[in-house]
Amino acid sequence: MTDTPARLLALLSLLQTPREWPGSELAQRLGVSARTIRRDIDRLRELGYPVEASMGAIGGYRLVAGHAMPPLLLDDEEAVAIAVGLRTAAGHAVEGIGESSVRALAKLLQVLPSRLRHRVDALNTATEPLLPGDGPQVDPEDLALIAVAVAQHERLRFHYQAADGSETRRLVEPHRLVSTKRRWYLVAWDNERSDWRIFRADRMREPFLTGVRTTPRELPAKDAAAYVSSKLFERSPTYRAVVTLRAPIEEVRRRMGGVRADLEPIDEHSCRLRTRADSLEWIAFRMALLGCDFEVQEPPELAEYLREMGERVIRAAEYNFSRRD
Repeated sequence: MTDTPARLLALLSLLQTPREWPGSELAQRLGVSARTIRRDIDRLRELGYPVEASMGAIGGYRLVAGHAMPPLLLDDEEAVAIAVGLRTAAGHAVEGIGESSVRALAKLLQVLPSRLRHRVDALNTATEPLLPGDGPQVDPEDLALIAVAVAQHERLRFHYQAADGSETRRLVEPHRLVSTKRRWYLVAWDNERSDWRIFRADRMREPFLTGVRTTPRELPAKDAAAYVSSKLFERSPTYRAVVTLRAPIEEVRRRMGGVRADLEPIDEHSCRLRTRADSLEWIAFRMALLGCDFEVQEPPELAEYLREMGERVIRAAEYNFSRRD
């Protein structure tokens, strides 16, 4: 890399991950000599970036928190606002935040001076979100560290608490972080079990980087999101329903608004629907919204749920009618 400004930015990006980089590895990554790396480190220091060097066989360079903000083109207020926003979003598993935002949080926390860290912590402690996430929350700094392990293909150790409360010590090769249904999941190769696993990030305790780099493995799915979705679906109870709808099949398709469904005609006035979902409530809701008479062939649990729901609706209607009298 002969373009000096571009090389400095690439070097800074590497140093902003929370680890120590040997000079030889930095030189290899950037395609330059170790002498050039030393000169570039001096340039970064002149610009105000607090790059620390350690000596010895395992020595190297790392970016540390300084006494003042390095020139990131952010003032103190902007830096605090970004850190608070990223931590809040990561902690509540906001849909769409993405792994890149978590990596950004890791980099920002790495260079924040202590005086600004205190302000970030104080604001997070004093702030209560209007719409808190459901269930246990993830420590944003733990999430950021996990994201670094994914980005660097570095083995990760942590304590993991299973659904039954038992705790195990795990050594994994992180593959991807996936956010879904207000939770974070880590897709990783479990070294001790020699198989792929998904881990809920809120059940991971004391994660730390081992320093051991690995070659990325091929996931047995088109992507991590598809893998997590399939595994969560396997674990969820699934109800398969067969329902006769007293309406023409074309009318049912129109009322379903383009939702894909397994429909077959019975005659010109009725059709049969086959569907499945992880809750009886969802199937009952869909049937009620179709606005036509129907009979449930299976499962019997759905028929019983509809009967109980109908009784509640009738009681509510009778109560409101009696009040008008």
